[in-house]
Amino acid sequence: MLSSTAPRTVATRLFALGAVLTLGTLSLTACGGNTSSTGSTGGSSSDKIGVSLIVKTTSNPFFVSMQDGAKKAAESDGVDLKLAAGKADGDEDTQIQAIENAISKGDKGILITPNGPSVVDALKKAKDAGLFVIALDTPPDPADAADITFATDNFAAGELIGKWTAAQLGGKKATIALVDLFDDKVVSVDYNRDQGFLTGLGIDTADKKKNGDEAKTGKYTGGKGGDYEIVGSQASQGAEDGGRTAMETLLSKNPNINVVYTINEPAAAGAFEALKSAGKEKDVLIVSVDGGCTGVNNVKSGVIGATAQQYPVKMAELGVKAIVDLAKTGKKPANSEGLDFYNTGVELVTDKPADGIKSITTTAASDICWGK
Repeated sequence: MLSSTAPRTVATRLFALGAVLTLGTLSLTACGGNTSSTGSTGGSSSDKIGVSLIVKTTSNPFFVSMQDGAKKAAESDGVDLKLAAGKADGDEDTQIQAIENAISKGDKGILITPNGPSVVDALKKAKDAGLFVIALDTPPDPADAADITFATDNFAAGELIGKWTAAQLGGKKATIALVDLFDDKVVSVDYNRDQGFLTGLGIDTADKKKNGDEAKTGKYTGGKGGDYEIVGSQASQGAEDGGRTAMETLLSKNPNINVVYTINEPAAAGAFEALKSAGKEKDVLIVSVDGGCTGVNNVKSGVIGATAQQYPVKMAELGVKAIVDLAKTGKKPANSEGLDFYNTGVELVTDKPADGIKSITTTAASDICWGK
């Protein structure tokens, strides 16, 4: 997500920006040990429609952008918006408390990026209390714990960067490092992107809902096809420091890695730092998913070869509007045709296009990063 000369500095500034968003109605805990970003937009007047947005964390600018999109929509639609965030990606307890608070305040709906399976019971409780629950970015498991999910097609996002990688390899052996999200819990965004990437590369996956059970060596069939070796997968928690540590561990297993898949752009930034410290940054293709403005700049500078751009601002704006429409007209949002969620779109971003794979340039992606 960072410039090739100073990746950690820029990300740290971005994360710090998210961490200082102080929002005050709920007393939860924010990323980095501060009080969680929670609060109200436009006051708590009884004539406003109550909505709570509960994101994974404010340490990732992806979720800060989602908050910004929700606030913008709330201001125009007469919504009393409360914001809450986990302490870190994976913090379920703080999210559960935020759901409980939304129920007690009598909100009309909840928008949530679930941090894990433990929030499901609380979401069911919210639905039973009459709140409309919309998952953003990450569907809960089971999916019907939310009334609907507004999200990127994460498998398709992974598949795009996998196909692009295969095309760039030109038949060379792929020595692959996988920098995933978690190793202590299973969430769909994690396995969908990972398994989508391998599928796009042309590697058979045994169970598309499970990371790490594919054959560790064999042939990939994407592009011109060739041999592959999977060095391993490491969890990053979706964070820059986690990405660096994960990459260091994988390099210690095999210093000849030439393909790095990362769950998101903060993890990609950390992986790049580790590769640069090892003097290998010019020998490796890094691919990722996010498409934030900083990540797009990293594609432009060559830190990341390609990324799949998603649109969190659009997710949040559509989510707020859906709850407003439901409150005013009784109309509920519907899934995209043929899918079990509402697809908010994805685009492959690269300045090295491959034949037969639709993509947009970094210039075009900068104009629409995260749906701004």
